[in-house]
Amino acid sequence: MRSNKRQAGKVQKRRRGRWLNRLLSLHGVLGYIFLYAPIVILVIFSFNASRFVSDWRGFTLQWYTRLFGNQAIGAALRNSLIVAGASTLISTVFGTMVALAMERYRFRGKMAFDALLYLPIIIPDISMAVMLLLFFVLAHWNLGLITIIISHVAFNISFVAVVVRARLAYFDISLEEAAQDLYANEWQTFRRVTLPLIMPGILGGALLAFTLSIDDFVITFFTAGPGSTTLPLRIYSMVKLGVTPEINALSSMMLLASMGLVFLSLMLQKGGKGGMDIV
Repeated sequence: MRSNKRQAGKVQKRRRGRWLNRLLSLHGVLGYIFLYAPIVILVIFSFNASRFVSDWRGFTLQWYTRLFGNQAIGAALRNSLIVAGASTLISTVFGTMVALAMERYRFRGKMAFDALLYLPIIIPDISMAVMLLLFFVLAHWNLGLITIIISHVAFNISFVAVVVRARLAYFDISLEEAAQDLYANEWQTFRRVTLPLIMPGILGGALLAFTLSIDDFVITFFTAGPGSTTLPLRIYSMVKLGVTPEINALSSMMLLASMGLVFLSLMLQKGGKGGMDIV
C-alpha cells in the first residue's frame, strides 16, 4: 500500500511539473509576443501600398525609395552620422583610458570616481538631459551639433569603459611582464601586446557607443539647436503629422542598423574572449 501511494505521489508531482513547465513556456511565448509583435507589425506595414497604416493594399517598396530622395531626411541622417561618429571616437579614446586607469592603478578617490562613472548609466535620460541643458545655458553656449556631441560623449564614456573593463578582467598580466623581460618599454608593450588583446573590447564598446548615439532622442532633443536636427528628431517631427508607411520604413531601417551594430558588438566581445582563452 505504501509503495503504491509513493508511486501515485510521484506520478502526481510529475504531472504538476509538466503543467508548470507548460505554463512557464506559455508565459515566455506571450512575453516575447508582447515585446516583439509591435516591431514585426511596424516592419510589415512599412511595405504597405496604402498611405493609411490601418489599410493594407498590397506590397510595395515605394516608401523606401522615397526616403533616399527626401532632402530633409538626408540632412538629418548626415547630422546623426556626424554626431555618432565624433562622439564615438572621443568616448572610445577616453573610455579606454578610464578603463585602464580603473583596472591598473590605485589612487585616492577611486571608489567615488567608480560610482561617478556608472552614474550616466543608471540615472534617467530626462534628468541627464536637463542637467546638460542647464550647463550649456549657464556656460552661454549656443545649442547645435557641438553641444549634442558633448552630451553624447558624456554618457558614452561610461558604456565604453564598462565594456573595456570587462575585457581587461580576462587579461593575463604575465604577457606584459614577458614583453618587458624582452626589453620592451612601456609604450612598446602597450602597442604590441596590450592594445591588440583588448582591441575586441574597444571595438565592441565603440559599436555600442555608436548605436546609443545614433538612436538617442531625449538628450538630443534638449541639447539640439537650429540646423542640428538628427534622424530621431526628424522622425518625431514627422509623427506629429500622423504615422505613415514612410515613417515605418525609416524606423525599420534604423531598427535594422541598430540590431546589426549591437549584434556585431556582441560578436566582437565574444570572439575576443575566446581569443584570450587561447592565448
